[in-house]
Amino acid sequence: MPFGARAAGLANASVTHPGLWALQNNVAGIASLTKPQVGVQTSNQFGIRAFNTVALHSVYPTTRYGNYGISISSFGDDLYSQQHIGFGAAHKLGQFSLGAKADVWQVAVQGYGSRKAVTLSIGGQAEIIPDLYFGVHAFNLNQAKLSSFEDERLPTILKAGLAYRPYKKLLLAAETEKQIEFDADFKAGLEYMLLEKLPLRSGFSTQTNQLTFGTGFTARQLQIDYAFSSATLPGNSHHLSLVYTFRTPER
Repeated sequence: MPFGARAAGLANASVTHPGLWALQNNVAGIASLTKPQVGVQTSNQFGIRAFNTVALHSVYPTTRYGNYGISISSFGDDLYSQQHIGFGAAHKLGQFSLGAKADVWQVAVQGYGSRKAVTLSIGGQAEIIPDLYFGVHAFNLNQAKLSSFEDERLPTILKAGLAYRPYKKLLLAAETEKQIEFDADFKAGLEYMLLEKLPLRSGFSTQTNQLTFGTGFTARQLQIDYAFSSATLPGNSHHLSLVYTFRTPER
């Protein structure tokens, strides 16, 4: 699952977005950061306690050697759980950003023990022309295996999308996501700045028939985002994320 309530409010059409949560959504996006950031997120899917996710991300930018980040997350309960810790790096070259990430995943099932696997991911972002952005991301390129039984592997996910800002207050985003063993999912979202520090967001996903809504607020160095999503059969989901930006000189 992509991280960050901003992404969730846009139906996770986030492959073109820069920022802290790009560390998971498209690692190339952390290359745009000029100040250290740390963020936390909590999510609940469909009102089910076992479907809670908590995550911690941090990114440290350097002036010459790119930007580096660490991500940690935990999902599930005592019956089934999934945890990860990852390290990513990205570098910006003109209008292009490139990044790579390695994650260690642990999946545990009560009564069956746990397994670990390492996934490798790469991503890229670019501003094609002014205000038109492109992003591409490949998760688990190495098709990490969890078990030899029925060749069980973590999913390999490919994403590509565009974002366009027709004018300063409006952002339109769309992307296609494809898991190797499933049909493609088309996602689209829009973000409108109602006030200078108060965005409104909405989106939809064709594969899940999910509608999403969200908002956010910036208070000095703290960015707070919330998103709500509704799917016809499973129910409603909630996402909350906070990002703190440290005061340091600009590059």
